Amino acid sequence: MVTKKMIRTIDELQKIQRLATQCASDVAFHNTDSTIIIDAKSYIGMYALDFQEPILVVSEDEQFHRDIASIGETVTR
Repeated sequence: MVTKKMIRTIDELQKIQRLATQCASDVAFHNTDSTIIIDAKSYIGMYALDFQEPILVVSEDEQFHRDIASIGETVTR
């Protein structure tokens, strides 16, 4: 599953990262063209992405996607 998110604050990013570390499944952040893929459980790794653009949050855990639904802005386009 993929959720496209616009992250505006460090707090939003940290909330998603905390939930990712609690998730049994792999969670990754991708840039929109997937040329950069970061382990979302890696605190330092997530700063490699440009958060001026939407990111793709990728995980097979449906509950994780429900948990992050209210964090940041979900982009539907």
